[in-house]
Amino acid sequence: MNQQEISRQIAQDLLKIKAVFFRPEEPFTWASGIKSPVYCDNRLTLTAPEVRTDVENALSEIIKACYPSVEVLMGTSTAGIAHAAITAHLMGLPMGYVRSGTKDHGRQNQIEGRLEPGQKVVVVEDLISTGGSVLEVVSVLRDAGADVLGIASIFTYGMKKGIERLAAAGVRNVSLTNFDEIAAEAARAGYIRPEDIERLIAFRDNPSDESWIR
Repeated sequence: MNQQEISRQIAQDLLKIKAVFFRPEEPFTWASGIKSPVYCDNRLTLTAPEVRTDVENALSEIIKACYPSVEVLMGTSTAGIAHAAITAHLMGLPMGYVRSGTKDHGRQNQIEGRLEPGQKVVVVEDLISTGGSVLEVVSVLRDAGADVLGIASIFTYGMKKGIERLAAAGVRNVSLTNFDEIAAEAARAGYIRPEDIERLIAFRDNPSDESWIR
């Protein structure tokens, strides 16, 4: 499949297993305080074998295409760990993950798994919104001497803040699907009204402006 076909397939998959929730009339509140008409829980892909297969095969496909020199996959803690492990198995690659903080016991690792300085790494993440957490992972890996080629993620909101942060850090992200694709597919499938798309895109373009809520 080409990238557009992958994007639509994964959007359909996420909607089918209700991993994406739409509540433009009753917005979700994120930990940051941002009110969002959408909540995406990609952990649900792990309990849906057919969708999980689509996701891991697609991650393998885009990593091979976009990062052909990759040597190691590193998952983000915790949501990216399982996806990195399964995709690494499919690709025959070593895998590890990066903790959100250094362990306070044992070897006090933050990076779990063997990583040699100079190895070419792709970070596997489940979703990207403002980009802060995944860039912390990239920073830890770079500090350890890794050559971070980029990120492979399941879903991205495509928020301006996230795009700018990634660009400033010199980090490429390739996502299986995105906010616009899921919104369009949700309207086609009747999960939301076609007129809701404009409100969803208004949120995506400027999350701090709550005028889309009405």
